[in-house]
Amino acid sequence: MILGITPARGGSKGIARKNIRPLAGKPLIRWTIEAAVKAKLIDKYVVSTEDFEIAEIAKSSGAEVLQRPVSLATDDASTLSASQHAVSIIPCDTVVLLQATSPVRSPGLIDECIREFIDKGYDSLATGFICKYTEYGTNELKRQDIPGFFYDDGNIYVIKADLVRKGERYGKKIGRKIISRPQNIDIDDEFDFWLAEKILKDRLCA
Repeated sequence: MILGITPARGGSKGIARKNIRPLAGKPLIRWTIEAAVKAKLIDKYVVSTEDFEIAEIAKSSGAEVLQRPVSLATDDASTLSASQHAVSIIPCDTVVLLQATSPVRSPGLIDECIREFIDKGYDSLATGFICKYTEYGTNELKRQDIPGFFYDDGNIYVIKADLVRKGERYGKKIGRKIISRPQNIDIDDEFDFWLAEKILKDRLCA
């Protein structure tokens, strides 16, 4: 079984109540929930939260809610620990992690990632982009000549559930899926919020 999970705790260091803050006409988390419930290859989808308001928004948006222990919703708690909690309760073979802070996804992207994960026999797959950042003073190459590296953008992760149960994220065979730049946005601060709203409003008007 393929389990979709969106971890969404009530607290946030950078932006207060970030997961439910309005973005282009709806709470931030709803963008991810709506994409998840449309995915044809996800068998079961849950929002993992300890927060009542987030839970209510999740339910009204078509998601199931998995009550997360408060101990797994602190500033120090990891996304992996929330995923481990979910797979300890819900039997599954594959986990699709969809973070609420990545609201921009093209139609069909989730299914595309799952299909590639299955077809190529990956242990894990992540979306992202080729990053060519280097520390100032350490590089003499032109930008186009910098080889860069794959940077995971936090949008979609597909992982074998057995790895999650063992507290691992990658496995030996890793898939790296490059997606369009607008979909790379991961909301951490006010500028990210502003940019995501511009992208989403442009899409709605297209």
